[in-house]
Amino acid sequence: MSNTPSPFEKIALKFTRWLGSPSSIVIHTIIFIASFASIRFGVPIDTVLLTLTTGVSLEAIYLALFIQMTINSQSEVIKNVEEGIDEIQEDVDEIQEDIDEIQEDVDEIQEDVDEIQDDVGEISEIHHTDVLPLDQQTTLHTIYTDLKKLVEDVEKFKQQNKDS
Repeated sequence: MSNTPSPFEKIALKFTRWLGSPSSIVIHTIIFIASFASIRFGVPIDTVLLTLTTGVSLEAIYLALFIQMTINSQSEVIKNVEEGIDEIQEDVDEIQEDIDEIQEDVDEIQEDVDEIQDDVGEISEIHHTDVLPLDQQTTLHTIYTDLKKLVEDVEKFKQQNKDS
């Protein structure tokens, strides 16, 4: 069965929907009442019962066929939805793998930043002893400030990944 129903399938689906409606109940009730009322107008009861039984039997056969068509159609829709869900799950799994890899990279960067921060701390101790010239002290201070900002950014990034 294709994604777009054929004209016959559309008619069958409409008919099946109509059979489950209140108007169908009303029309069937009128037909049954009219069938039995025809006995009062001289139609033999055997003829009424035979006609009614035959009509109801044929309707039951077609109704079963239409219902099965509807079930098949819905099964196809469900199958397509399941395939879509499977594709989405694969995408989610790939995204999770990417996030895990990014987290590993962030952890490695954090280790590098920690090492650099230790080095800057050691250099900063030298800075306090005023052994370095003023331009080197300014450069070290700038590096230290930039590294502090980088550490803050890494922490924010890690927090965002944990929240996701």
